[in-house]
Amino acid sequence: MKKILTLIVTGAMMLAACDKAPKFQVEGTIEGAKDSMLYLTLNGLEGAQRLDSVKLKEDGTFSFKVTAPTESPEFYALQIGGHVINFAVDSTENITVTAQLPTMERDYTIEGNESSQKIKEISRMQQEVQTKIVAFEKNMDMLPGDQRDSIEHVLTTYKEQMKINYIFADPTSAAAYYAVCQSITDLGGTFMLFNPLTDRTDVKCYATVANAWDNAYHDAPRTQQLCNMAIKGMDNTAAPQQKVLDVDESKVSETGIIDINLPDINSKMRSIKDLKGKVVLLDFAIYAANGSSERTRLLRSLYEKYHAQGFEIYQVSIDQDMHFWKFSCENLPWVCVHETDGTVISIYNVTDIPTFFLVNRDNEIVLRSDFMEGTLEDNIQKLL
Repeated sequence: MKKILTLIVTGAMMLAACDKAPKFQVEGTIEGAKDSMLYLTLNGLEGAQRLDSVKLKEDGTFSFKVTAPTESPEFYALQIGGHVINFAVDSTENITVTAQLPTMERDYTIEGNESSQKIKEISRMQQEVQTKIVAFEKNMDMLPGDQRDSIEHVLTTYKEQMKINYIFADPTSAAAYYAVCQSITDLGGTFMLFNPLTDRTDVKCYATVANAWDNAYHDAPRTQQLCNMAIKGMDNTAAPQQKVLDVDESKVSETGIIDINLPDINSKMRSIKDLKGKVVLLDFAIYAANGSSERTRLLRSLYEKYHAQGFEIYQVSIDQDMHFWKFSCENLPWVCVHETDGTVISIYNVTDIPTFFLVNRDNEIVLRSDFMEGTLEDNIQKLL
C-alpha cells in the first residue's frame, strides 16, 4: 500500500511539473469551418507531431495552449485537411490567427511575433513560385531549353529575394531558418531550394544561418542540423579529382559500344547492351554537383517527350555518398546506376561532369557532348 501511494504521489508531482512548464498559446478564428477538425502540429526534425485538435463550432473560434520550446525556435502548423498555416514560436508568445476557408493558407492574419509574419510572406511567395514553375512545365508550346531557362530565372530571382530579405538580413531568426530550409514542389517532385550538397553558393547561405544559430542556440538539435549540412556541403561541392586512363580495347563489345554493367538502387545489374534497339543518352553525372537539379528537370522533360518513340537514358552516377545518390534518383524513370571504383569513367575518358554520349539504335556511340553541334534535343530527334 505504501509503494502504491508513493507511485501516485510521484505521478502527481510529474503532472504538476508539466503544468508549470512554460507555455505558448495560439488562438483565433477560422471562418466558414463549422464542424471541421483543426489540428495543431509540431513540425520537428523527426517529422510532424500532432499536439492538439478541436472540432470547430459555428463561430470558428479556437485556442490551444502547449509547452513552449526551450532550446531554439520551433515550427508549428494549424491544419484543416490540406489547408495549412505555418508559424514559428520562440518561447511563450501569444499567437493570434484569423483566417477563413477555403483560402486559409493564403489569406490569413497572424500576430504575436515577427518571424511568423515573415514566414507568412515566404509561404505566399513560395506558392506563387511553384505555380509559375508548374505552368512552364505544362506549357507544351515551349521548347525544353526555353522551359529550363524560364524556370531557372524564376528560381534565381526567388532565391535572391530570400537571401537579401530573410537569410542575410537576420540569420538568427526563425524566418531565416525557414527560408534556407524550404523546398519547392513541381511536376517532377520536391527539391531543396537551397541545396548545399550541390551548390557552393548555397553553402554560404546555410553557413550564415548555422553560425548565427550556433551563437544563439548552441546546443539545439536544429543548430546541429544546420552545421552538419554546411560542413557536408563544403565537402561535397569541392572539385572532384578524377583519374584518366586510356581505353582498353578488350572491353569494347561486338556492338561497338564500351560495355557498362553496373548496379541500380536495388542492386540489380543493368547493362547498356540490353538497350540495343533504342536511342540512348549515356550520361555521367554527380547528383550532388552544382546545377544537378536543374539538369535533371531538363532530362525528365526530354524523357517524357521522346520515351514513347524509343528514347532511353542510362545515367551513371559517381557520387561519393551512396545514400544521397539513392535518394536523388529514387523516383527517376530511367536507368540509374552507380560507379564506385572509377573504372567506367576512366574507360570512357570522362574528365568533366556532366559528360554524355548519344548511342544509336544499333548500340553504337555516335556523339560525345564535347563535340555536339546544335541542341541535345535536335540530335536526339535525328537519331529517332
